Amino acid sequence: MRALCLALPEAREKLTWDVPTLRVREKMFALCGSEDARLTAWLKAPPGAQESLVAYDPRRYFVPPYVGRAGWVGVYLDGRVPWAQVAALVEQSWRLVAPRKLVAKLPVRDED
Repeated sequence: MRALCLALPEAREKLTWDVPTLRVREKMFALCGSEDARLTAWLKAPPGAQESLVAYDPRRYFVPPYVGRAGWVGVYLDGRVPWAQVAALVEQSWRLVAPRKLVAKLPVRDED
């Protein structure tokens, strides 16, 4: 998870609330932690994505506390993690918080 996040332009890790947060120019786009003793990541998501993902696979996706009401989505990172999908969600989260000029420098990902 860390490698996916830090591969994005100007992404930095910062310890906040005793957990690793990933930021671009001090704006958080990911938070790594645990929920019910399971490793998790919380990611900023566009409107409607949280509801769709949780409905699609509630064993993998959840509404995280605190930021869930703002549309962020939680991902359980155990078992057979769909890393390609998680990578796309990480990039999408980064794009939602990064400055437009920085986003323009990152090529658009081909959708499978």
